[in-house]
Amino acid sequence: MCFKQAEKKASQIVQEVRTKRVKQARDEAKKEIDNYRARKDAEFQAFTAEHSQGNKEAEAEAQKDAQAKIAEIKEAGKQGQVKVVGDLLSAVFDVKPVAPSAA
Repeated sequence: MCFKQAEKKASQIVQEVRTKRVKQARDEAKKEIDNYRARKDAEFQAFTAEHSQGNKEAEAEAQKDAQAKIAEIKEAGKQGQVKVVGDLLSAVFDVKPVAPSAA
């Protein structure tokens, strides 16, 4: 009977050691996963910051170009405004009636 008890005790010790090793391996794996996740998250944040900065610059440049075009169009309108108004007034007030020809 003493032999069976010793065998049972040894089996119990082996099981406890296995359980401890599995728990330790699980903890190490979790730590490694957390470190990997943190590294990848930092890489993603850096990538996002770098590329969103480029988008902001492109957007600002496009906005600047659009404003320049709008100013150019307004200036062209101001320059031609006097002539257009004069031509319209002339067409309205300087009427030269022409009699229709008998066909």
